[in-house]
Amino acid sequence: MTVPGEEAPLPSRDADVDTGDDAGGGVAVRPGLGRWAAPAPFLITGLVFASFFVRIPTIKIELGLSDGQLGVLLMLPILSGLVSMQLTGRLVARLGSAPILRATMVALPLALLCFAPVEGVAAFAVVLLLFGAVDGLIDISMNAHTIAVERALGRPVMNRCHAAWSIGAAIGSLVGGATLRADLSLAQHVLLVTAVTVALAAWAGRHLLPADADRVAAPAAAAPAVRGGGDGWRAGWTPRLLLLGAAGTIVLVVSGVVGNWSGVYLHDELDATLATASLGYVCFSVCEAGARLVGDRLHLRFGAAALVRSAGALAVVGLTVVVLSPTPTVAITGFALLGLGLSVLVPVIFSSVGHAGADSASGNAAAALAKVSTLTYSGLLVGPMVVGWFAEAFTLTSTFAGMLVVTAVVLGVGLRAV
Repeated sequence: MTVPGEEAPLPSRDADVDTGDDAGGGVAVRPGLGRWAAPAPFLITGLVFASFFVRIPTIKIELGLSDGQLGVLLMLPILSGLVSMQLTGRLVARLGSAPILRATMVALPLALLCFAPVEGVAAFAVVLLLFGAVDGLIDISMNAHTIAVERALGRPVMNRCHAAWSIGAAIGSLVGGATLRADLSLAQHVLLVTAVTVALAAWAGRHLLPADADRVAAPAAAAPAVRGGGDGWRAGWTPRLLLLGAAGTIVLVVSGVVGNWSGVYLHDELDATLATASLGYVCFSVCEAGARLVGDRLHLRFGAAALVRSAGALAVVGLTVVVLSPTPTVAITGFALLGLGLSVLVPVIFSSVGHAGADSASGNAAAALAKVSTLTYSGLLVGPMVVGWFAEAFTLTSTFAGMLVVTAVVLGVGLRAV
């Protein structure tokens, strides 16, 4: 199977993919339609999560939660997501990614809807656990399905899919802000979002690739034992996978830190106004999403290795500008460069991991993706918290400088595995 980025004849966009029976009734699915359907779960996930984030202050007030209580509760969906990720590899191997996506693209908006009638902290905690568990399933499945689409098309589409997440998050934030200004209730807001996303899920579900596009023909346990080829949690941890996982983790750590601390840095360290301080994350996000829209073309033209090394170098330059910046304007420029540099790294890392998993003895891209996603999710959980500890002990500028050194080293070593 040709890996995107290698020179090889590409199949026609109108050529049929293997159309064995699947949950969709065995209807022939063309790669072109699969290419357009693949970003849909990313768009849905970004839109749903942004809608939830916008309403967190409302839920906090209604439940009378303190900042500390809310912080602990918001760890629950990450933890349940990590648990469900461990199951997804086996589910994809048995069922294929498409049936799981058809279910979770609907289940995630419905889980969002469950927040509306919540009364009491215990009920809120249960819904958070459900929300995170569904997210863990859809996160791995949609990346695994994108790998299948790339292999069917013979070209990369992962960056475009991750851009769809960013676009969905932007739409969700804007719609959420509009519902707050219109004084709509939480129930009215999430019902609107659920109706739109379920309709999108119904359309996309019809055009996903057949289940056998990434379903493993025989259970992994039945295959001869090959070192690094099993689907169990302890199997498959090759040095290359660890390096890619480390690189992906530092990317999400830095992204999480920018989201949580860029405004504080600009305001407290560089004396920016609150309005100006907000521009750090805005510019970072816009540049990240915009670069992802052209990331697949760059991947195809220059190859994965050259792309990620150039992007990693740009990210380090951007973070250096942030650390050394004398004014808010220069720092905001640094955050924009950082967004451009980080933009393509996770999509290309996931693509590399997924194709390696699909080509392994187990033939299961989702199992490999689950391993790397477990590392990256964990980094996203602890990164901003650790930065807070160091910033309190030293200064935020010193902490950013330390993060710059760690980022340069981890990306310099880890991206060599792409």
